[in-house]
Amino acid sequence: MTSQEYQEAVDWLVLQMPNYQIDGQKAYKPGLDNIKKLCDFFGNPQDKIKTIHIGGTNGKGSTSNMLASVLQESGYKVGLYNSPHLIDFTERIKINGQNCDKEFVYGFIQKLKHLPEDIRPSFFEFTTIMAFEYFYQRKVDVAIIEVGLGGRLDSTNIIRPLVSAITNVQLDHQNILGDTIEEIAREKAGIVKENTVIISGDENPAVKEIVRQKAADVHAEFIDATEIKTDLNSDLKGNYQKKNIRVVLALVAELRKQDLKIGQENLESGLLNVHQNTNFIGRWFEFSKEPLTICDTGHNQAGLEEVFKQLNEYSQSKHIIIGFVNDKKIDDVIPMLPKDAHYYFVKPSVSRGRNPEDYEFLLKNSQLQYKIFSSVQSGYLSAKQNCKTEEMIFIGGSNFVVGDFLEKNLLM
Repeated sequence: MTSQEYQEAVDWLVLQMPNYQIDGQKAYKPGLDNIKKLCDFFGNPQDKIKTIHIGGTNGKGSTSNMLASVLQESGYKVGLYNSPHLIDFTERIKINGQNCDKEFVYGFIQKLKHLPEDIRPSFFEFTTIMAFEYFYQRKVDVAIIEVGLGGRLDSTNIIRPLVSAITNVQLDHQNILGDTIEEIAREKAGIVKENTVIISGDENPAVKEIVRQKAADVHAEFIDATEIKTDLNSDLKGNYQKKNIRVVLALVAELRKQDLKIGQENLESGLLNVHQNTNFIGRWFEFSKEPLTICDTGHNQAGLEEVFKQLNEYSQSKHIIIGFVNDKKIDDVIPMLPKDAHYYFVKPSVSRGRNPEDYEFLLKNSQLQYKIFSSVQSGYLSAKQNCKTEEMIFIGGSNFVVGDFLEKNLLM
């Protein structure tokens, strides 16, 4: 297999299958019937591996990568399934920080052609069974599975995990999950399984009660991670990581009860070496120091509030490169943008990427100093040209903005 054959196979996969990341709501296929058929066809590999299930609106990726790092430091072979990818498809499926083997991806895509007629999976359903099979074939000790969207009807919800966690619940994907925090919480709580510990990291009493009640209904132990006190830190930067660390500590405590050997030294070292152990990037990622350039994939209202709160702690003048996808409620985001910055509004390259010209009427009334660009890279090059050494650049607003930036600049 050549690199061109691999890329052609992945491109074909994207074109053949409904892909939420690219097409939005029309590609979303709720329900577990299809993934059950897929898993049956491939011999149910998800039942042959130990798993941990991580859901929530924000913090899923950070929490699952921190936990993976801790388990790796403890000597375990750890599978990690995250989405979306930023640069290459193989980022979604990792073992001990190494991306999925491209030969495996290529071969597995070929198996699509032999699926029964009654199975027409979405892109996410197919990548989910691909992850299960890869982890089974490579004999991982445990696989950490991140929920794709929601929980109750998400295709990852076919697993029977050792323990589950819901990091938090915020408004996001309202067109699919519901218009209120409570409605979305009920969808997220759909990952709670009978007799399986559920850990909650949300401080909202209404969310806690919904998850707690769901746990009671199915005889699952409920653990409130917000009650944990700790001064442990992680190399994943961002003040919001303190909340994710509490969830990780609760997960570790439960896994210890299930006889996984995780020493305190392994725990502390794992939290401090996430980048090295799992190659996780995207959350408060420091791309360069001169000028200070940071990118963050926070993209919903709650995530962006945390991002801008953190940005405001920096005294430097700021050049902010930001863009959105079509289903983002931009009129909710614009008012929270710091006024004392230079803005470069960009269009992500994905087909869902929103052209800033479509919402310029909001910008004109915002008192922001801004320019509009047709691509992330053109916005970045302009910011870099205008940014003085003592100033800083921030790139964010969407996974796809960060992905476009890293694809063009990280590998240069």
